[in-house]
Amino acid sequence: MAVKRSNKINTVFSVSSMTDIVFLLLIFFLITSTLVNPNALKLELPKSTNQIANHPVSVTVSVDKNLVYYLNGKVTPFSRLESRIVEELKNTDEPSIIIQLEKSVPVEHLVRVMNIAKTYGYKSVLATDPE
Repeated sequence: MAVKRSNKINTVFSVSSMTDIVFLLLIFFLITSTLVNPNALKLELPKSTNQIANHPVSVTVSVDKNLVYYLNGKVTPFSRLESRIVEELKNTDEPSIIIQLEKSVPVEHLVRVMNIAKTYGYKSVLATDPE
């Protein structure tokens, strides 16, 4: 009597472990993407050897190479910049303006923001990159 053996290979692949890994990666990327600061502007600041700590009560005015003004990371036309700065700093003891100006921007735009600070008695600080 001839006995036949059944040597069939099971070709079914379980993808449940693969989906677990994909979901873990998805959760990881979602969590790490929220840690990225969406308000940060990519500006090439001038270099300096003197660095100071960030002021706790301050607003940040940025000007990019296209001469677009930003107040705390939000696009603000220069005509409304002064009123928005005053509104942000109206109830502070030591108000200050941190100015982030790209290297290629003409100095007159720096002077315009510093004139706003001088008019209202705010301290103005020019942000730079370390050398």
